[in-house]
Amino acid sequence: MSDLRAYRAELLDFTGDPGDDEHSAHLRHHLDGVLLVENGHVVEAGPAAWLLPQLGEDVAVEHFPGRLLLPGFVDAHIHYAQTDVVASYGADLLDWLQTYTFPAERAFADADHAAEVAQFFIRELLRNGTTTALVMATVHPASVDALFAAARPFDLRLIAGKVMMDRHCPPWLQDSAASGYADSLALIERWHGQGRFHYAVTPRFAPTSSDEQLAGAGRLAALDPSLFVHSHVAESPREVEWVAELFPWARSYLDVYDRFGLLRRRALYAHCIHLDAQDRARMCESGAGMIFCPTSNLFLGSGLLDVPACAGAHLAVGTDIGGGTSFSLLSTLAAGYKVTRLAGHTLTPLRGLYLATLGGACALDLDGVIGSFAPGREADFIVLDPTATPLLARRTAHAHTLAEKLFALIVLGDDRVIERSYVMGRCVHQRD
Repeated sequence: MSDLRAYRAELLDFTGDPGDDEHSAHLRHHLDGVLLVENGHVVEAGPAAWLLPQLGEDVAVEHFPGRLLLPGFVDAHIHYAQTDVVASYGADLLDWLQTYTFPAERAFADADHAAEVAQFFIRELLRNGTTTALVMATVHPASVDALFAAARPFDLRLIAGKVMMDRHCPPWLQDSAASGYADSLALIERWHGQGRFHYAVTPRFAPTSSDEQLAGAGRLAALDPSLFVHSHVAESPREVEWVAELFPWARSYLDVYDRFGLLRRRALYAHCIHLDAQDRARMCESGAGMIFCPTSNLFLGSGLLDVPACAGAHLAVGTDIGGGTSFSLLSTLAAGYKVTRLAGHTLTPLRGLYLATLGGACALDLDGVIGSFAPGREADFIVLDPTATPLLARRTAHAHTLAEKLFALIVLGDDRVIERSYVMGRCVHQRD
């Protein structure tokens, strides 16, 4: 049975990276547009004057005057188990792990605790307009079960995996090379490809996995090209130095993963700040994704990603909760703008929103199903309110161009801007 529905508002999506050009051919913008959705998928998107006369009288039209419809946000790197350590004071990356992260993750041995946090986490994603996320769980297999179970009622597109970590962490968080492989394989069989769920092979980062465990992660990844790989690389200078001591045979931090078969399409690496030109070229060649996590990088003092130097690679953005300080991709993009300015460059609002939608989908190798309003794509979309706060309303009222309006939304916006979130054409969040 058909359930064709129409949503009328200002529409914006992308067919490619628009760069700095507000008139880019990769930008699709309709000041008065209609999005047609049927059975959870996009049928068409275009000008209201063209599409509305084609609709039958029985087609419901939901009108959002003064609102902007975007594809749902893609958060390409986030830790659900760190929800409760957001805004914990004062530490660099390695100290942060010991002081806050590891103690918080210990609690996920309790399945009830994992379920409670997972339910809060999923609702927080939707409240911030995130409809696809690549998520790190903990070393406990039950933490992955809890996360997927919490996402299932919302039909969220979720990619997650059990952290593999057999050294350089507290004994109560260690697995082993053998158990990490076996637990991950069981989770793959249980969750990968179930509905909109995907599994990510997830060594936390090279220092916390032995050579044997990293080799096992490579064997898991080789089982199925549709599996994901998710880890961290080159986040802080101390971390890079530590990796050089632990893996003296590797050319670089990135080369460690490459030697174990963990650098390929659908392999996503958070941060990538302290890579050299050869590493970045290898990322481009391999098809792996680089994840820009600006709020976390600023908060932990890890460094500034050279975004222009990442040209040619698949680049996405991630909130990196809990080193990151907000679930909002809008706030994350605002921080991204500041990072690029400090580095002597700029991140335009159009390119920022591309990275948070279609760009993220491309990095995840999911652009054929999400990330845009192209016909046939899954109907994950959000309704943004440019009048969500008095200051934002005042500023957007004085915007003379689309880019100026979008920049105000990014810099002044947060979760309050997200009026509604839709997943597969179904409203799963509505702002109070």
